[in-house]
This record gives sequence, C-alpha cells and structure tokens, in this order.
Amino acid sequence: MGRVRTFETASVVRAARDVFWDKGFEATSVADLEEATGLRRSSLYHCFGNKRGLFDAAVSDYLAAVVRPRLAVLRSGAADSSALVEYFDTLRTAVQDGGESSRGCLLVNCAAGLAAHDTSACAVVDGYRSELTGALRDALAAASTGPGAALLDSRARMLAALSMSAMLLARVNRAEAVALLVTAGDLVTAWTVRSAPVAG
Repeated sequence: MGRVRTFETASVVRAARDVFWDKGFEATSVADLEEATGLRRSSLYHCFGNKRGLFDAAVSDYLAAVVRPRLAVLRSGAADSSALVEYFDTLRTAVQDGGESSRGCLLVNCAAGLAAHDTSACAVVDGYRSELTGALRDALAAASTGPGAALLDSRARMLAALSMSAMLLARVNRAEAVALLVTAGDLVTAWTVRSAPVAG
C-alpha cells in the first residue's frame, strides 16, 4: 500500500519557491528546503524527484502566481498608456517599498546562475523574456499611433531590458532599480503622449 501524502503540494511548492527566490537554485540546500517546507528530504524527493524537480515546480508557480498576473495588465488591450504606466509603477512601488519585487525576479536571478549552463532553465528564462517583450509590445501598439512594427519591437525590447535589469539590481542597489523603472515610465510617456492639436 502506498504512502499517504499528508501535506498540500501547493503550499510546499510556494514555500520552496520563496527559498529559491531568496537564495537562488545553487545556493539553496536540501536542508533549507526541509526547514522551509517542514518536510523531510525523503518526502520532498518522493513527491518531486529531486531538488531540481521542486525548483521546476516553483518556477511554474512563480510564472502563474507572480509573472502572469503582472503581465495581464499589459494584455488588457487598453487604448492608452495607462496599462504600461501601471505596470512600471507597480514594479517601482514594490521595489521602493521593499515588497516581494525587492528580491528581484526569480527567473532573472536564475539567468545569472543555473540558466547559464542548463539548457532547460535557459529556455524557461528566455521564454519569460519573450513573453514579457510580447506583452509590452502589445501594450505599446494599443497605446501608440504611428510607429511601425520594427520601431514597436525595438521599444518593447528596450522596456523589457529596463524591467529585467531593474529586477536584477533590486537585490543589489534598490535606488538604481527604482531609477531604471522611472526611466521606463518616462519613455512610455514620451512614446505614447499624443500631441495636442495646434490651434488655427
């Protein structure tokens, strides 16, 4: 007869996600995960296979619970710059106030470690970059008149780079991370404000 699971998988994954978010994959020990989840190594391995299996589950949870709700505002089809402004204001406020974004981004943090030598992790990080850039491009297209596809692509890449750079710096230099997000907001305003008609 199989062992009866006496824990909720979602809460275990969420607890592990926060450890990985704080420490990164490589610096997180199984002992850290045991302490955070309240489970022994045997239970974690029985459910997730190994530390990497738990990390993969944590990344999936991070995408579903943190990243995609943030990106939803960019996909709202707003006809002005409010979605873009809200996205960068939300990030800036969270970093400034020491919220969860002051820990940076789990995926960006991963890019500097595990993803540098792991093709599966690299694909996940690059998928996130692509998803972020696409959402920013959609919002720019909805908020702007005139720019061609190439210019929209370039602007979306720039905003994505500022966002990801800010999330990387959030752990190291919070003030500079905030400054990058302010810069992104300023660019949004410059690119999307429509000129008032000239009085005849």
